[in-house]
Amino acid sequence: MIKLGFGLDLYRGASVQVPVDQIRHVEALGYHSVWTAEAYGTDALSPLAYLAGLTTRIKLGTAVVQLAARTAAATAMQAMTIDALAGGDRMILGIGVSGPQIVEGWYGQPWGSPNQRMREYVAIIRKVLNREPLTNDGPEIPLPYHGPGSTGQGKPLRSILHPNPNIPIWLAAGGPANTRLTAEVADGLLPMGWGPEGEATYGPQLQRGFDLRGGRPASFEVFGGVHVSITDDVKAALAAMKPLTAMYVGGMGSATHNYHRESMARRGFPEAAQRIHELWMAGRKDEAVAAVPDEYHDSSSLIGSEQRIRERWVPWTKRGLTGLIVRSDSPTGYELLADLAGTRDQDHT
Repeated sequence: MIKLGFGLDLYRGASVQVPVDQIRHVEALGYHSVWTAEAYGTDALSPLAYLAGLTTRIKLGTAVVQLAARTAAATAMQAMTIDALAGGDRMILGIGVSGPQIVEGWYGQPWGSPNQRMREYVAIIRKVLNREPLTNDGPEIPLPYHGPGSTGQGKPLRSILHPNPNIPIWLAAGGPANTRLTAEVADGLLPMGWGPEGEATYGPQLQRGFDLRGGRPASFEVFGGVHVSITDDVKAALAAMKPLTAMYVGGMGSATHNYHRESMARRGFPEAAQRIHELWMAGRKDEAVAAVPDEYHDSSSLIGSEQRIRERWVPWTKRGLTGLIVRSDSPTGYELLADLAGTRDQDHT
């Protein structure tokens, strides 16, 4: 049975407006989790601390916190504090590397070797959660620190708080290296785009990672995203999604680093992705929007009448996903997904 998550887009707003009533509604519908993100404005963790006191069961996930935003120990501290405030066993820590424009431009961190840094980052968080003396011998995050400016007095400390040691760590991944790493060291995958071809695209690299850890854990999760729009005008609904896609594919990155462009290419639209980027960078934004293929959104969304969505639901359940992070423009969309996934019928006591 596919689990359902409620996707929040607070990070895109000029102000912070948490839809508490909506979140309580989906919690009552049996939704598994609520998810926040961050870019260079609203952070991902503070809203979850707020929601910890306003909800009772729904899990609190980040999709994602940015690797460069906090030290690994600081991220662990915030995650285990939120989990404790929420009553335990509710936090899911999703982590992503972001891109060099944000890492170097917003956080003042070197891009360096993000795959190796992520490996060490996860290992450090695991040690904090298990209250082990905090040491790390890796080249990216040496602990205790003995580099330039050090006093040489750093100690391998243990967490004062006795946290839940089993807070799940999920990683956002798109390319082969981070996908393999996710399967090797994490508890779940937040894929950068998982369309009908998701298993074929991600599966071989996931299997390589699982082989390195001795097999796929039974509890390993893969949560994709889905936009739900109940409408009689499919064409108009698809058109409404294109401006944001064009901005991300065309302008959220550089000629060499743009995960959104790469994600579109992986999903079978490499020519469109490149064309959107060229048009956007040339200032021809309307043309970039028009260049977004209808099929790109229609294959990764549930749009149309309730009947059309119901007919398209069964193939979605066969894509290899264990969960969906849902975004909808109406409460009815969240209710329809709850009916299709059968979450209303589950015992949430």
